Amino acid sequence: MDAAPSGLAADTATVTALAARDEAAFARLVDHWASAMFRVARCHVSTDASAEEVVQDTWLAVLRGLDRFEGRSSLRTWVFRILVNTAKTRGVRERRTVPMSALAPAEDGPTVDPDRFRAADDAYPGGWKAFPAPWPSPDQGVLGRDARTAVVDAIRELPDRQRAVVTLRDVHGFGADEVCTMLDLSPGNQRVLLHRGRAAVRARLERHFGATARWGATP
Repeated sequence: MDAAPSGLAADTATVTALAARDEAAFARLVDHWASAMFRVARCHVSTDASAEEVVQDTWLAVLRGLDRFEGRSSLRTWVFRILVNTAKTRGVRERRTVPMSALAPAEDGPTVDPDRFRAADDAYPGGWKAFPAPWPSPDQGVLGRDARTAVVDAIRELPDRQRAVVTLRDVHGFGADEVCTMLDLSPGNQRVLLHRGRAAVRARLERHFGATARWGATP
């Protein structure tokens, strides 16, 4: 199997192989999903070591609970749902030891100046009044590495739920429905978190590249 399993038949075959303790099948899943699982877990816990332990605990839970996989969602969605629940539980336990002053700010405030967006009665409500200036092309040189570092830093600074949604949607390419299932979000809440997270990342990159004052042409 050269690619990650997809579709009900492939998921069923993979579950059967895992239940039979097929080490090659398990290794393929780990290779395909471990990096994404670590990043998603890291959205909810305080250290890389904790995220690694969450991933390990998730795989153990998956192997022990294979008989509970009913195919109502994809195997990937099911595994990531277990991961998120495991990470949330550990994150809550960790935060009990963190001073209130150290907690991240609330997610309710605007991440970009509201005056930059069109009013509710506009023909394009909520859209940019003027598009931000395009960033320099992220080629393979120093600028490209700098841009990637800035994106990673911006995502890392997002509140937990925004960071999880942006990581799943924009870093790992999960669909909206999958993310809603994994994170137990309504479609509307998922859209709001994604919009706010993307806006915050955009604002951070504008500051990084000094583009705040160089808005582009209106649509």
